[in-house]
Amino acid sequence: MADAKVIPFGGEEPRSKRGKGKRTGRARTGRVSSLAPVPPQRDLDQAAAAAPEQSPAADGSARVREPEAAQEGGWDRRLAHGLSFLRRRITGEYEVDEFGYDEELTDQVLMSALRPFYEKYFRVEVKGIENIPEKGAALVVANHSGTLPVDGLMLQVAVHDHHPAERHIRMLAADLVFMLPGVNEISRKLGHTLACAEDAQQLLERGEVVGVMPEGFKGIGKPFSERYKLQRFGRGGFVSTALRAGAPIVPCSIVGAEEIYPMLGNSRTAARLLGIPYFPLTPAFPWLGPLGLVPLPTKWTIQFGEPIPTDGYPAEAADDPMLMFNLTDQVRETIQHTLYKLLVQRRSVFF
Repeated sequence: MADAKVIPFGGEEPRSKRGKGKRTGRARTGRVSSLAPVPPQRDLDQAAAAAPEQSPAADGSARVREPEAAQEGGWDRRLAHGLSFLRRRITGEYEVDEFGYDEELTDQVLMSALRPFYEKYFRVEVKGIENIPEKGAALVVANHSGTLPVDGLMLQVAVHDHHPAERHIRMLAADLVFMLPGVNEISRKLGHTLACAEDAQQLLERGEVVGVMPEGFKGIGKPFSERYKLQRFGRGGFVSTALRAGAPIVPCSIVGAEEIYPMLGNSRTAARLLGIPYFPLTPAFPWLGPLGLVPLPTKWTIQFGEPIPTDGYPAEAADDPMLMFNLTDQVRETIQHTLYKLLVQRRSVFF
């Protein structure tokens, strides 16, 4: 993990802490007394047709499945919830942490905006989500590709929507992200922070799930001819951070992102003029203008591998360069092998 220069974040102070909303509980079925009068069979049939559908629970007992409208809370309840959300945003009665992460805005708005791309456009399939622990710190290490960092956003939705403990992943991003107007604010609200050891260590010590893509610009900006071939993982800084925090490392392999913007060339002159690492030339961009920014609807698979524990090493292990090299190589080889395995199993780029 390369050192990144610290970009000050607007001096925003954490807001007052708000309470968590309660989930609506399911209705319970009552017992019918044996002394109650028995209604006619026709009335029983009508009552059975109008009663909520039941399905067996895990313990064998009947579990009531409420009507869909009741489960969603109804339009009046949803409207009241939306108005309450707007009131909190206007009055500032919400909480952000010292990195600018806004959990309420992420859950209520930003994830809802990303979810259609995740579910309908890229049709992401998630495997091995149980390898992320239900509680405590974990460092998710993934491959990086796709010309634009869409894979990091889809990885965030995958953990948010599929983890049984409904955990959030805090992605580490390059300093360029925090220099772009608009992108800076949204990234902060989503929980992204600088890809530096200090921020990653602080999040892990707080028990967060942290996501890192060690290939950086070398991975996301590589030509299409080198797709699914991992680039260097830096100097193993992410391993040192995991060792210091005693957090397990979870390898993550993402298939499908490589083809959304097939990068056929790189205009270095344009990149230098704009002050960016690369200027991609794809079959659609920049020839079609803004239309060339529409990604291809590829089929994605995200697989989380078995965690690699780090809590068994002594404190001085984080300063052992040989150990860091071995663990970095182990994580990299695990991700590369899984990528090849997923590519063999894939039927098509788009299906």
